[in-house]
Amino acid sequence: MNPFAHRARSVSGPATDALPVTPDDANDLPMVAIGLYVETGGTVVVDTVAGETRTVAVADFSILPLGSTRVRETGTTATGIHALVLA
Repeated sequence: MNPFAHRARSVSGPATDALPVTPDDANDLPMVAIGLYVETGGTVVVDTVAGETRTVAVADFSILPLGSTRVRETGTTATGIHALVLA
């Protein structure tokens, strides 16, 4: 039984999928992320759904609850990044 089958999707969660992210300065994520999961901490440079570019320091195994359209390669040192999406 799937407990999410009849639940309305909401930006407050939960995400329905986690897509691996390759940081890229030129291309947006394939889907807007409701958050990011980071396996190995460092700096993450993101373009937000508000149209701003932000630089955020995160620890290992962090969830960054920030609507994001792009994870930029330049300045991003964190690895193992996944976009949490409503697929």
